[in-house]
Amino acid sequence: MSKPKLPSLIDPGGNAEARLSARESWRMFAIMAEFVEATERLAPIRPAVSIFGSARVTPDSVCYMLTERIARKLSDAGFAVISGGGPGVMEAANKGAFFGKSPSVGLNIQLPHEQHANPFQDISQTFRHFFARKVMFVKFASAYVVMPGGFGTLDELMEALTLIQTGKTRRIPIILVQTSFWGGLIDWFRARLVAEGMINAEDMELIQVIDDPDAVVEAIFRHYETRGFEPSAAEREILLNL
Repeated sequence: MSKPKLPSLIDPGGNAEARLSARESWRMFAIMAEFVEATERLAPIRPAVSIFGSARVTPDSVCYMLTERIARKLSDAGFAVISGGGPGVMEAANKGAFFGKSPSVGLNIQLPHEQHANPFQDISQTFRHFFARKVMFVKFASAYVVMPGGFGTLDELMEALTLIQTGKTRRIPIILVQTSFWGGLIDWFRARLVAEGMINAEDMELIQVIDDPDAVVEAIFRHYETRGFEPSAAEREILLNL
C-alpha cells in the first residue's frame, strides 16, 4: 500500500483543504514573529506593573480617575506601566504613566470592535493573537493591578492566578482595586472554592484587595523589599519557559 501524499505548502494546484493546511502552517511563523518582536521591545522596561480593567468606563468615572492616579503614582515610583492600550481603564493607566516619570506601555490587540489605541503610549505594541499578548503581560510584570472589568479582565486575572498557583510563573503581587466591586467574588472564592476543596485556603493569599492608591504602591514595594525586583536565576528559568 502506498503512503498517503502530504499536502504541499507551495503547490498552488492543491485542493482547498491543502491550501488551508498550508495557511495554518505558515501562520505559526507570524505567531513566532509576534513573540520575538514583543520580547525585544519590552525586555528593557523592567520593573513594570500591568494594569487591567474595563474598556467601557468613561473619563469622568470614579474608576477611570482612580486608575489614572494609581498609574501616575506607580510611574513616579519608578515602575513602567503596561496596559492593553485601548480605551477605558487601559487609557487611564497609560495616561497616568504617560505624565509620570516612567514609560507608558500599551499592548494593543486587533479586534473587530471596541478596541482602538489610546494616545498615551510611549511604547506601543500591537498583537493579532490574544495568547501572545497575555504572555507579555505576565512575562514582564512585577505586579498586577486589577481594576473593575468584564470578561477580558477576569480572563487576565484567572490566567495570572493559575500560572502562579501552578508554579508556571514567579509569584508577584495581584492587587484588586475597589472592594465594592470585587468583594462578592472574593466571598464566593472562600465560600465555594476553598470550602469545597477546589483550591487551598493559602491560595487566597495570592490576592490582595486594596482601595487606596498609596497603599497599592506600598504593597508592591513591600513584596520586594527583601529580594529586589530582578528575577532570581530560578525565576528567570521559569519565565524563559512560560
